[in-house]
Amino acid sequence: METALTPSPAKAEIIKNAKAHVLALLEEKLPGKLVYHSPKHTMQVVKEARALGEAAGLEAPDLEALVLAAWFHDAGYIDTYDGHEFRSAELAGEWLTSQGYPAERTALVQSLIKATHRDSERRTQLERLMVDADMSGMGREDFFANGELLRTEWEAALGRTFSNPEWAESQLDFLTTARFYSPEGKKRYSEQFRENIKAQRKELKKKEKKLKKKEEEAEGTFAEPKRGIETMFRTMYSNHMKLSDMADKKASMMISLNAVLMSLIITYFGAKLGSKTAALSNVGLIRNPIIAVPMGILLATALGSVITAILCAQPDVTSFKWLKRSPQIATNRRVNLLFFGNFSKLSLDDFQDGMHQLMKSGESVYTNMITDVYYLGDVLTRKYRLLRLSYTIFMVGLILTALSFGIALLYKM
Repeated sequence: METALTPSPAKAEIIKNAKAHVLALLEEKLPGKLVYHSPKHTMQVVKEARALGEAAGLEAPDLEALVLAAWFHDAGYIDTYDGHEFRSAELAGEWLTSQGYPAERTALVQSLIKATHRDSERRTQLERLMVDADMSGMGREDFFANGELLRTEWEAALGRTFSNPEWAESQLDFLTTARFYSPEGKKRYSEQFRENIKAQRKELKKKEKKLKKKEEEAEGTFAEPKRGIETMFRTMYSNHMKLSDMADKKASMMISLNAVLMSLIITYFGAKLGSKTAALSNVGLIRNPIIAVPMGILLATALGSVITAILCAQPDVTSFKWLKRSPQIATNRRVNLLFFGNFSKLSLDDFQDGMHQLMKSGESVYTNMITDVYYLGDVLTRKYRLLRLSYTIFMVGLILTALSFGIALLYKM
């Protein structure tokens, strides 16, 4: 004789038929972007529901209702995302009714499905077991892999995007606020659940550390500058030194050349003017006074060129008379304590105080370096302006000398 707690052979087939129906339904109508709430997730929940039900010693009808609820609990995703539990309950009721399943058992299955909604109260043992089976992922080793699938699904289906630290934080919030309701769920998942919380906290700290490092690298800080900033200053200093050295060498070349020209011209004029015999001779300036014009132009050219070249090569030291009276030397943006032209006006005590202030503030260090580069550029601008003037005078003087000499030859002829 058949008992009330033992399902009939016809009823025993209901779970098999429900499996075929739900898998076919999900395969046909479930949106492809739902990569977490997939048939695989449903089968995993069914497996956990059966294990929890057996561990709780459920009678066959109750275990059957629990497993049926597990099969249908996510079927509503084919039509809606938020509130899918209620649509799932409707789909389960329609199908079970079409299979001739008892109305009171159908209502039980529907109530178990609705219990998985986040705002539902879990009053009965079956409801607690159902919720624990649905949330069993947070107490399994595949929690993190499934979490990435859920993240992808939310981005595709809901448009919710998360940075790595934000996702790690949201997962940790979920783990620390969630719990298992049934004694069987706590016993089965608690150990791995605690391990997952520890691992998630560790992952969050790791993400936050990476994010902080990335932000510091992107923004740069005065306390810990990027290598690129140091390379930039090193390159700028090197380039300024090279340009200054080039200017000095070019100025030295002009000084030497024009000094030789002036020596030759002065020697020539001195010899002619200092010798009465030469002055009375038929050769020289008295015989050809017009030749003095190109020689005079060449002399003036050499003199102007050598003067500007000397000014270019002349050391130029930037200093400030009021520097001694500055109360905050290290923070003054116009003062460069790294340059002797500035700090040589200070007493040793003031200089030491200023350097100590400088070393305490990374921003002041960079301010002084920037000031130093600025004044180096200012000196270089003056050097190259004078050097250009020296070369221009020399070039124009040579042209005028050649023209005047040609005119003198034509006049003589």
